[in-house]
Amino acid sequence: MEETDVVFLWGANARENHPIMFHHVLKGVHAGARLYVVDPRRTTSAQWADRWLGLSVGTDIALANAMARVIIHAGLENATFIQNATEHFEAYRQLVEPYTLEFAEQVTGVPASVIREVALDFAKADRAMICWTLGITEHHNAVDNVCALINLVLLTGHVGRYGSGVNPLRGQNNVQGGGDMGAIPNRLVGFQDILDPAVRERFDKAWGITMAPRVGMTITDMFEAMHAGHFHGLYVIGENPAQSEANQEHTMAALSSLDHIVVQDIFLTRTAECADVVLPASSSWCEAEGTVTNSERRVQRVRKALEPPGDARDDMWIITEIGKRLGHDLGPPDAETVWNEIRSLAPKMFGGMSYARLEANNGLQWPCPTESDPGSQFLHARLWAKPRVGPAAPFSLVNHEGPVEMPDAGYPFQLTTGRRLESYNTGVQSGGYTSPLRRPESLDMSPEDAATLGVADGDAMRITSRRGSIVAPVRIDTSLRAGLVFMTLHFQDQVRVNVLTTDVWDAKSGTSEFKACAVRLEPAMAGEAAAEENARELVPGD
Repeated sequence: MEETDVVFLWGANARENHPIMFHHVLKGVHAGARLYVVDPRRTTSAQWADRWLGLSVGTDIALANAMARVIIHAGLENATFIQNATEHFEAYRQLVEPYTLEFAEQVTGVPASVIREVALDFAKADRAMICWTLGITEHHNAVDNVCALINLVLLTGHVGRYGSGVNPLRGQNNVQGGGDMGAIPNRLVGFQDILDPAVRERFDKAWGITMAPRVGMTITDMFEAMHAGHFHGLYVIGENPAQSEANQEHTMAALSSLDHIVVQDIFLTRTAECADVVLPASSSWCEAEGTVTNSERRVQRVRKALEPPGDARDDMWIITEIGKRLGHDLGPPDAETVWNEIRSLAPKMFGGMSYARLEANNGLQWPCPTESDPGSQFLHARLWAKPRVGPAAPFSLVNHEGPVEMPDAGYPFQLTTGRRLESYNTGVQSGGYTSPLRRPESLDMSPEDAATLGVADGDAMRITSRRGSIVAPVRIDTSLRAGLVFMTLHFQDQVRVNVLTTDVWDAKSGTSEFKACAVRLEPAMAGEAAAEENARELVPGD
């Protein structure tokens, strides 16, 4: 990031949501890199950008496909790389042909001249990268959005090389590590396919079991199964779905249908308040041993610095003790022992990453299959080998689809949600402090909309969607355009924002469309305060 030529922050307000990473981006900018920010809001990240592409919510594929068409028509596609490393290019070329600059401007709202400018710069750059976050993935077509960005780097060869690539910026510490460990419905540790008989055989032998060749459920699937009566119990570890899931009333109804809820966490979350049993965990960053994997796949050691408070216990200890009570010995709750088992079960990815090597090298990047392997700086460097190593990278044939729920006469505004610098996710970790920087939740709207509605900063406004209604104070925000309003889900005690959001989700990823729902805005009734309206107890059955 510090030595690249072009950086796209696409659906990523890194200045506020990834401030440490953004520091490295700024180093690159100061060294001469061009920064392009693609976001419906003119965020604080966009203040540093050479260009802000203020697209309409949910039009990312139209923009990406139009950029691809510009590149192809200019003859700037990397033909050598495409021929050696990819497949389905001709079908992709035909797919993007209708995405003219005129069409893209009409759909996205981004001027045609700007689309052309940034597309040509991306293609001509020696090194370029695209970074994205939830602005791309919290849509009903999340996977297609990501594939559209991958198409751009395959088209230009900006992948598998220093200073280039597609980079999902992780929203929380060790999200990458969670995926690596098999916290994905269709994968085991090391992203090994659970439907592969050879993979299951290795795990069966190690664990003394016969594993079913069955893909699991996403969290969205789970809540639908609760509503259908297929789930009777839920064990939640380090997650707060009572607050974080879309369409909160729908979520709470699902939780209320269960016979038993267990929550294992370091704080008493809203979900824990609904639980029959709460298991106090101690695995905050300074209370546990283990590893963490960052966004560049670097596995690093974590060392215990503090003893846990009260009766809190390490996650591994809790899980192994439950295993004992279920009649199965899962082994000692020792981090290094568990890590060595992981290495043995996923040797191609972690085989060479002993604790000793992780400490000696300040971490290693997977895949690292042997003790002599230095780790892999570039995950997709194989695409540049001649002849190519491994399978070709496919172009994905994805077309534009707007948000499922668009503004109309009854609900004329579009609500998009996100995060703020001074707070974090559902507020569990950041909610227990006061600071002049930490302001309460608000309904952020453009000066134009505030003038039209006749409201000022601090006025109480009722926000209503097809799913529910809440009250919040207005905050006039010049980063927003007319018709678009913004809120977060940080402040459950003040404003239950996810009462409003739609639970339409992407069938491929299970991700709900948090970024787009239609709302109407009305002045709150006299004497109606946001805190009184929204800060009621959240219990199953509400």
